[in-house]
Amino acid sequence: MARADAHDPLAPFRSRDYRRFSGVALLAAMIERSQGVAIGWDVYERTGSALALGALGLVQFLPVLALFLPAGHLADRFDRRWVLGLSFAAWGAANLLLAVTSLAGSHTGWIYLAAAGLGSALVINRPARDALLAQLAPPETLARAVAWNSSLFQFASVAGPAAAGTLIAATGTASSAYLANVGFAVLAAALALAIRRRPLEHAARARSLRDLLAGVAHVWRTKPILGVITLDLFAVLFGGATALFPIFAKDILHVGPAGLGWLTAAPAIGALAMAVAQSAAPPLRRAGLVFVWAVAGYGLAVIVFGLSTWFWLSLAALLAAGALDNLSVVIRATVVQLYTPDALRGRVSAVNRVFISSSNELGAFESGVLAAFIGPVATVVFGGVATIALVLGALRLFPDLRRLGRLGG
Repeated sequence: MARADAHDPLAPFRSRDYRRFSGVALLAAMIERSQGVAIGWDVYERTGSALALGALGLVQFLPVLALFLPAGHLADRFDRRWVLGLSFAAWGAANLLLAVTSLAGSHTGWIYLAAAGLGSALVINRPARDALLAQLAPPETLARAVAWNSSLFQFASVAGPAAAGTLIAATGTASSAYLANVGFAVLAAALALAIRRRPLEHAARARSLRDLLAGVAHVWRTKPILGVITLDLFAVLFGGATALFPIFAKDILHVGPAGLGWLTAAPAIGALAMAVAQSAAPPLRRAGLVFVWAVAGYGLAVIVFGLSTWFWLSLAALLAAGALDNLSVVIRATVVQLYTPDALRGRVSAVNRVFISSSNELGAFESGVLAAFIGPVATVVFGGVATIALVLGALRLFPDLRRLGRLGG
């Protein structure tokens, strides 16, 4: 087989299996991003409570905390295609429960039960998907494959929320978005199983807690990985405003569910533009410093969003936040893959995912609780300021980040 050309922007797509994997990644992102809009609007319409929105994040995080170790071991020990199939089955079942709850007008407790199912599906899905990507792309094109994968995620992050918001506005119910996700889950499972099976560098059966914690130990020993995922964790934990978007859409910007869809999609539009640019550009020469200052810029954009009362300025701030976030996400994902052997990729990806879920879901909980006491605007502005402060601290705490140079070919 000819060696892949690291300078060919479309090199990953020369592989049929990568094209199938791309379909899986696109559908998974459509489910993940559209359901966030649907559930957020559903809960806020029923309760009018910022605390209820924050509780959604906590409910989705608890399964991640409970399952990330076995989920990583599943991805290292068993056929990753079938692990993906299992996760999509769980995702489809949770969305079906949400659809029934919405149509029947059932108690909101059922929404939280389904949200826990969504969290369980995600924690099983992502380590297997991340680890499978590294099997499909050779090292010389891995950074480009990660960038394209991020582009697909961001495209879905635009299309999914916009479509969900439009469907809710047109039908007056979130059930249509939930039912669409059931269909996406079935199609994604079929595409995952169509990928050609590849041999694994099998991890041994977990005989002790040490085996399960091997991914945690590798992250702790590997300072570039620890640095990028730690800074990303705290930046999104404090700087994430997504959970409060329903409040901004309804009570501050007065744009309704369709506007909520576009607020949710705006970061992804910026991220998509950045991801496409990174896919075509040569590898960064000073990836560590670019990562750090991208996170700082993200915090500044969050401050602007929090202070804005003009819809178009809010969208512009979210576009910038999304572009800068994507820049840091691609660097983080590439570092995690390049600094991890295949036999540990599932467990290390699971640790990475628990960091991401900690920032997203716990960040949603933190935002909801804080907004209940000091208001949504003050909560968002505080988060942006805290993010910038964290960047300054990270430069001292993780000096390896400043020395991180070119990644990949």
